[in-house]
Amino acid sequence: MTDIPTQPGLTPQFCFSTVALRDFLRLSRAAVDDSITQNLNALVTPAKTGFDPHSTSTRVPRDPQRSIDPRVCQGFKDQVLFPSWQSRSDILAYCAYVATSPDPNDPETTLREAESLRYRERVVNERLDPYSARYFPREPRTQQLATLLRQERGVETIVRSQTWGVIRERCGDATEDSDQALSQWRDRQRKPSP
Repeated sequence: MTDIPTQPGLTPQFCFSTVALRDFLRLSRAAVDDSITQNLNALVTPAKTGFDPHSTSTRVPRDPQRSIDPRVCQGFKDQVLFPSWQSRSDILAYCAYVATSPDPNDPETTLREAESLRYRERVVNERLDPYSARYFPREPRTQQLATLLRQERGVETIVRSQTWGVIRERCGDATEDSDQALSQWRDRQRKPSP
C-alpha cells in the first residue's frame, strides 16, 4: 500500500516554516491523491477470477477500467485516503488558528515599526519624484501565513474533488461529495466498536 507521510508535530514554528508546511502538504498529496489511479490499480487482483481462454481472441479488453471489489476499495479509503485527508485538514486548521492568533515572537516586529516610523518622517514631494509617496509595509508573518493557507485550501479543494471523481468512477461510491464522505468516515471513527 501507499506510504503516507507521518503528520509532523503541530507547533507554531512548523506553521511559520512555510517550506516545511508546503513540503508536507505536497508530499501527502503526491503519495495519495496525485497517484490515485496507480493506487487503485494496485487494488485490482486480475487472477482472482481465473484465466479466461476467450480473452486472447479479442483485441480490446472487455473492461479497461476493471471494477474494484467494494470491500477492498472501502479498506483503501478508510486506511489510506481519509487518514491522509484528515491529517492535512488538521494541519490546515491548526495553522489557521496560529495565523489568527497574536504573534508576540514575530522577529520582524521592530523592523516593521522602524520602517513605519521612517515613512512617517520623510518628506514627500510628488512634483520632484512621483513615486516618493509609495510605501509598501511588510506584512506580519501571521498575515503571510493566512495568505498561504488560503491558497493551500484552494488547492486542497481541487485535489480532493479530482480524487473523489476517480474514486466514484472506479469504486462505484454513491456519496456525491468528498467532504460528505470524509465526514461519514469521521463519524465511523468516533463510534466505539462493540
